[in-house]
Amino acid sequence: MLTTEANLESPDDFYEALIDAHRDLTTAQSHELNAKLVLLLANQIGQLDVLKQALLVARENTVAQGTS
Repeated sequence: MLTTEANLESPDDFYEALIDAHRDLTTAQSHELNAKLVLLLANQIGQLDVLKQALLVARENTVAQGTS
């Protein structure tokens, strides 16, 4: 089952680390980093049904907000 409630030990520290990981990257490198991170975390989760739920929730949220 996909967890959608806040579950990070230290969300602010994670956000800072994420921003730091993107610092000084080109747009293309930033997109590549995001893709690699998604694949690494998907591998960590490992359950296809949970991953599909996450994709659906993320897509629905993105479409609802009208963002790209």
